[in-house]
Amino acid sequence: MRTTPIAPGEYYHIFNRSNDKQPIFYETKDWVRFLFLILHMQSPEIFYNIGRNISKFVRSRAFNINGEIMSEIIKNRTVELVSYALMPNHFHLTVKEVKENGISQYMQRVLTAYPKYFNTKYNKSGHLFQGPYKIVHTEDNKQLLYLSAYIHKNPRELKEWRQKEHNYPWSSYQDYVGENRWGNLLSQDIILDQFENKSEYYNFVKTNTAKMLDAELLTF
Repeated sequence: MRTTPIAPGEYYHIFNRSNDKQPIFYETKDWVRFLFLILHMQSPEIFYNIGRNISKFVRSRAFNINGEIMSEIIKNRTVELVSYALMPNHFHLTVKEVKENGISQYMQRVLTAYPKYFNTKYNKSGHLFQGPYKIVHTEDNKQLLYLSAYIHKNPRELKEWRQKEHNYPWSSYQDYVGENRWGNLLSQDIILDQFENKSEYYNFVKTNTAKMLDAELLTF
């Protein structure tokens, strides 16, 4: 039974790992699909042909979502996605609960849709993830800032991305230090408004070591 109370207006660290640390992404379309889900399922909007949007992104680095649908997502969303990092066998999100039960509904949609797609595509069965997702309440602003740095430094685990985390394609770090690819689908202001500019935020992340971050956060 989940014991963390979830309330509108509060921020949470959400994370989970695959069963037996197996890969949860085998090719680019898999990464893109999970990315699509965490960005666009912030509201109850229904998408009937996600595959078309994924193919569009692979070709042009943009999802095929028109402005009217985008406005509906923003207007009706039950959560706000603040930051994320998708890793080969796990993921981390910072999410704000906007409406009652918003996080529960959001994660149920994401973690039903992606494993169903994955198991069908790769002819697998059983649970993709090691049980229910983990969720930790962010107690104060200091922890929220540390959580942002922790998530954005997560790709340091991958040898080829060490010291290049800000260019890692499957996290929101590049959106914090460069152009925001996702517009209002990524709610950066709660973090970036606390810094003079994006360079100052980059230096904040860079100077916080893994040891310091782990001391502030419950990780897995």
